[in-house]
Amino acid sequence: MVEAAAVLDGACKSFGALRAVVDLTLSIVPGEVYGLLGPNAAGKTTALRMLAGLLQPSSGRALVLGLDAVSLQAKTRMGFLSGSTGLYARLTPRETLQYFGRIHDLSEVDLRRRIATLARWLAFEEVIDRRCESLSTGEKQRVSLARAVLHDPPVLILDEPTSGLDVLASRSLRDFVGSERARGKAVLFSTHYLAEAELLCDRIGLLFRGRLLREGTPAGIRAECGATTLEEAFLKLVDSE
Repeated sequence: MVEAAAVLDGACKSFGALRAVVDLTLSIVPGEVYGLLGPNAAGKTTALRMLAGLLQPSSGRALVLGLDAVSLQAKTRMGFLSGSTGLYARLTPRETLQYFGRIHDLSEVDLRRRIATLARWLAFEEVIDRRCESLSTGEKQRVSLARAVLHDPPVLILDEPTSGLDVLASRSLRDFVGSERARGKAVLFSTHYLAEAELLCDRIGLLFRGRLLREGTPAGIRAECGATTLEEAFLKLVDSE
């Protein structure tokens, strides 16, 4: 049996009286893309931030490669793409990646090689020496993704990576995620685009009001609900609550 690379085990997160995530249990294995789906305020971002070590669960556990997600060791083994690109406007993509590569203690030779590889894979070679303030939304998102995976971590946590992107940019990011899966990475990403999840995910978890309604393959959940699309299946599950 393949050991899970990332785990939420009975994880709960409350902010005062608000229960954002309730008893959430899921796991992602190497070579798998797991989609955490649901509407706004379903708890997706909170769940991802617990697994990224940015939030401590109120109860339960968040583990990355067997380590507590808040530990420094766990954080060096994951790449996290937040909902905001957060790029410094006056730096170029090359300068941004050089800065973060040095934080990760990459040698200058390895860093140059890795930047060149990611610029080619994510198709931002033509803008690599332009200031980030001049980049399009899609270009900024690709640079942000390169920053998240620069140190080649085995676990990727991506918070709505295609939000606001056009069709071509979205496909480029999906292709990259698929290539990382083929390299044995464990990938967890959130989205409220259910059609996108059907194209990419090996398994999905449907969140609603902080709770996991269903987990399984897209085809399996559609079949269980007698639906032709994930959207139809999700609406049936919500209506039954």
